Amino acid sequence: MIAFSKNIIGKLLPKNLFSQRLFSTFNPKGPTKEMNMCTAINDAMHISMAEDPTTCVFGEDVAFGGVFRCSVGLLDRFGESRVFNTPIAENGIVAFGIGLAALGHNAIAEIQFADYIFPAFDQVITIGYISNFNNLYLIIIIVNEAAKFRYRSGGAWDVGKLTIRSTWGGVGHGGLYHSQSPESQFAHAAGLKIVVPRGAYQAKGLLLSSIRDPNPVIFFEPKMLYRQSVDQVPVEDYQLELSKAEVLKEGKDVTMVGYGTSVGPMMKAAKLAEEEHGLSVEVIDLQTVFPWDVETVERSVNKTRKLIVTHEAPKTLGMGSEIAATITERCFHNLEAPVKRVCGYDTPFPLVYEKHYLPDQYKLLEAAIQMCK
Repeated sequence: MIAFSKNIIGKLLPKNLFSQRLFSTFNPKGPTKEMNMCTAINDAMHISMAEDPTTCVFGEDVAFGGVFRCSVGLLDRFGESRVFNTPIAENGIVAFGIGLAALGHNAIAEIQFADYIFPAFDQVITIGYISNFNNLYLIIIIVNEAAKFRYRSGGAWDVGKLTIRSTWGGVGHGGLYHSQSPESQFAHAAGLKIVVPRGAYQAKGLLLSSIRDPNPVIFFEPKMLYRQSVDQVPVEDYQLELSKAEVLKEGKDVTMVGYGTSVGPMMKAAKLAEEEHGLSVEVIDLQTVFPWDVETVERSVNKTRKLIVTHEAPKTLGMGSEIAATITERCFHNLEAPVKRVCGYDTPFPLVYEKHYLPDQYKLLEAAIQMCK
């Protein structure tokens, strides 16, 4: 199975994406180990399960290590009562996680691909009630379960111990059903936190924070970065603050904001803009997509007076739309140009034309040049 998984991953991810170092502002002070995003996530789950005997990890194929190998070694160390496979039923996976979390357990539910999280949408976003039909009790899921559990009980109960991990975004010829980015659909449901890391260091620290956060969190993992992102990661336990953006590069002419796989193209575009056009670009990684760090972005835009937002998801009604609207409201008198969105197109995710669909450094560079004319 391991050989099979490696073979599949090798076909999905282009060879030139393996073992590259991404952009990092982290300066390690204690003992570190070279990890990619996959092993960093694995390390975070090992730490969480070791510190809390109620922590369980479950999902499709997680017991043998997962399709992308993120749960390797967990079954051997913690046993089948805490690490186990589930049927291919995403709504059942999340419903089980809600039940565990409601009873006080740390529930880490894995959805193999974000494209298949939609059957669980009812569970993540909705509440249930019981009706009687022909003496059979039917659980009918209607509105706001995980997201609204705390609110509808007046704080008496919650499912804050639920963390949903899911792969996310383009993968290199994943096609229609293995490449989607549904973060904005879940961000629209009040009560959830949405996190998307850009690298190995961020993945470990943000996942540990997500697991320990007193709110349900969806942790989207850019599968294209599982092995592309390599960094020196602390071997010890550490956390990164949720809802805190990071300024990766300071600039004065235009601000670029993104998350996950968008960070690489932003940094490359910023370098090209400076070297070839003399433009100074400020680059911000949101890290937490919702609730996002409005203050950091607002402060940057008030300085540069221009904003470009980028993400893989389609342009219309994506997170970029919300960021653009918020910044326009708060920085209107300081803006020197309309906010630009460099995003995926409003089409299903293509197979052959994936390279043209995804935002890249050249699209971002063109947007920056146009804004600064």
